[in-house]
Amino acid sequence: MREILESIAREFARMAAEGEDLVPLTDESVLALKNLARLSAIDSAGSPSGERRKAEAANHQVSPPPQTRKKTTPPDDPPVEEINFVKRIDIPSDDGFKEQASKVRIVKKPSQDFSIAPIPDPKPFQLPEGDKATRWEFLKNLVLSDPVCSEHLKPGKKVVFGTGNLNAQIFFCGEAPGADEEIQGEPFVGKAGQLLTKIIAAMGLERRDVYIGNIMNWRPELPTSKGNRPPTEIEMAYCLPYLLAQIDIVKPKVIVALGNTAVTGLLGPDPTRRMGKVRGTWRKFHDADLMITYHPSFLLQYASNSMKRLVWEDMMAVMERVGMEISPKQRSYFQHG
Repeated sequence: MREILESIAREFARMAAEGEDLVPLTDESVLALKNLARLSAIDSAGSPSGERRKAEAANHQVSPPPQTRKKTTPPDDPPVEEINFVKRIDIPSDDGFKEQASKVRIVKKPSQDFSIAPIPDPKPFQLPEGDKATRWEFLKNLVLSDPVCSEHLKPGKKVVFGTGNLNAQIFFCGEAPGADEEIQGEPFVGKAGQLLTKIIAAMGLERRDVYIGNIMNWRPELPTSKGNRPPTEIEMAYCLPYLLAQIDIVKPKVIVALGNTAVTGLLGPDPTRRMGKVRGTWRKFHDADLMITYHPSFLLQYASNSMKRLVWEDMMAVMERVGMEISPKQRSYFQHG
């Protein structure tokens, strides 16, 4: 039973990492959940406490209910919010696939309110004439001194700007800084960054051979220091010109969009987009080829060899696109297990 529940939890984590915001329910899914509940009841009856309850029922000996006290809701406890929605999904049928609507009801408490400074429209700017290093230094100083970026930082944290080779053929575009990034002021330095470094090394490169940037220049605020949230469209819209300027300076041959948020920031929002469907596909973006793949944090949550193989196939496609040679050993990575 525990293994089943852990498997469901891992699957939910995988779906969340892919950008899924709704859980489809079919008649088969509902039946499976009912069977799971029945198995749980059987397990409970087989436990010592379950045996005791069965014995008490057989002897008509019912323990008196414990003294209870009426539960009160604190005045500042937010009311429960009910959300109803209809999710349309494709389910298998005898004559192919048919569409079925499944109504799902979710009851949750609203998230804790916390204030976020308003975000204005992005301020226009122009890069100076000169070589790449001169233009990049100008842009970096502009971003690090941006009052809007600084206003959204927590005390002692840093604005995060891109880093790497200004002549790189490959530009890795991430989502938003995390806890480690806002401390060091550099993208991809946490656990996901360490995995990205390993991926780059498996390609036969080093971080100094590529360029790494983010959609966002600051870590999106939360009421606590733990956890991350995806940036809003307004937040991404403010930072996007800075990212586009970095792309204009580097002029990479390939941009690798890491994760759903990066894809949304670059290509715009699309409620029908799913990472499982667009991953591994090519797009065009500002005179560069754009490869869509999973974020390294997704691999940390769902670390199966089959999932690693999908990302590695995307990286081999990137290598081929920029003219890198791929060895037989590299082609065999994550093919088994």
